[in-house]
Amino acid sequence: MLIRVGLAFALTLSMSSCAQPQVKPWERGVLAEPAMTFGHDALKDSIADHVYFAKEATSGGRSLTGGGGCGCN
Repeated sequence: MLIRVGLAFALTLSMSSCAQPQVKPWERGVLAEPAMTFGHDALKDSIADHVYFAKEATSGGRSLTGGGGCGCN
């Protein structure tokens, strides 16, 4: 029974692959655009954080300020 489990495990591992898709040279320019990064527009992120703070009465993970639900933060 242990041999069967070991063979099943080995078969499962051999069927899963770690093949990474190759990025074509002409696709690299698109991936290097600033819009492909997190937080590329600081003003838009700041406005979205303010709206979230005002509506949810919570502080976000990006800043250390707290606020209330009144929209006065």
